[in-house]
Amino acid sequence: MKSLIKAALFSGAMLFAVQGMAGTIKSDTTKVGKVTRKVGNQVANTASNTASHVVDKKYAGKCGPNGETVYINKNSHYYFVDKKGHRVYLKKSELMDKKM
Repeated sequence: MKSLIKAALFSGAMLFAVQGMAGTIKSDTTKVGKVTRKVGNQVANTASNTASHVVDKKYAGKCGPNGETVYINKNSHYYFVDKKGHRVYLKKSELMDKKM
């Protein structure tokens, strides 16, 4: 009986000792967060561009403010997809001619 109690106390002490020594590894979370956000934006941009290319029509002779492809949705609204994957709607007066 004494050996059983000793074994239980020893294993309990070792359990707490190992947990106390383990600690946490400090990593640079800001760097990971920036990379994660950048990859997420890139994936969203690709998905939005692909969806727009499949569903909506391209406006052949016009482009966005920085040379982006302009799409026309079913309601005749003009938009382009920004770097974060968001649709940015434009007025017809904001469209620019494509440089060829």
